[in-house]
Amino acid sequence: MSTILRIAIQKSGRLQEGSLQLLKESGLSFSNGKDQLKAPARNFPAEVLFLRDDDIPQYVEDNVADVGIVGENVVAEKQKDIKIIKRLDFAKCRLSLAVPRSENYEGLSWLNGKNIATSYPNIVQEFLKKNNIAAGIHEISGSVEIAPGIGLAEAICDLVSTGSTLLSNGLREVEVVMQSEAVLTSNPMLSAEKKAILDKLLFRIEAVQKAKNNKYILLNCPNDAIETITNVIPGMKSPTIMPLSRKGWSSLHSVVDENDFWEKIDQLRSLGAEGILVIPIEKMIV
Repeated sequence: MSTILRIAIQKSGRLQEGSLQLLKESGLSFSNGKDQLKAPARNFPAEVLFLRDDDIPQYVEDNVADVGIVGENVVAEKQKDIKIIKRLDFAKCRLSLAVPRSENYEGLSWLNGKNIATSYPNIVQEFLKKNNIAAGIHEISGSVEIAPGIGLAEAICDLVSTGSTLLSNGLREVEVVMQSEAVLTSNPMLSAEKKAILDKLLFRIEAVQKAKNNKYILLNCPNDAIETITNVIPGMKSPTIMPLSRKGWSSLHSVVDENDFWEKIDQLRSLGAEGILVIPIEKMIV
């Protein structure tokens, strides 16, 4: 039987869509019908397992799954013998402490003697210990925001993306306990064969991530501005330059980091660039 890599992702939840998209953009073809628990890839030596988010670290530790895509917060909370091998740059959020808006919160010392409701008791316990705070922890699953309103706790610790859920429940964010995003985790004892398959998958994932962070740019410019423009957008090694039928002008093709995009565009225009086209990149291999 040929070796396959078993990849665990969320069966449902906030990471599922991003996990499916990443795997498919990385070239894996598989079906993901409703209530499906596993799906073999048709064109890559891998099998996708659809599991509960909280169970993925345990399954990876137990070798039921070889790798898993899970929230960094879940990895920290479950404290299993697995390792993070790649940050995936989606499903970004933060685990934060929040209190009722009516409270006069002036710092962490306010929490002394209080109770905190959370689904992440291990992370909260470590945070309190690090900051020398003596507070009680009530572990609950789901609807954490309701705890102060029913008298269960004076504060909560929960995942926050936009903060709208806190606002609608009369709470305000006061401390960030940790930042989180989707991560690729692995069992530390993978066989050499499975490690080789994982390396191929990582190569594909990195190509997808690099493409998302860069844009392909085409522009026309005067020949006497080529050197200056090349210094602004040097590309992966150097831009491609092709002469135009218009005397004294060339077409220049390069790559620009999306984080610098608008600043670079303003610079290029000031240097005489015209007909600027910006195109998404599907894959980028360097």
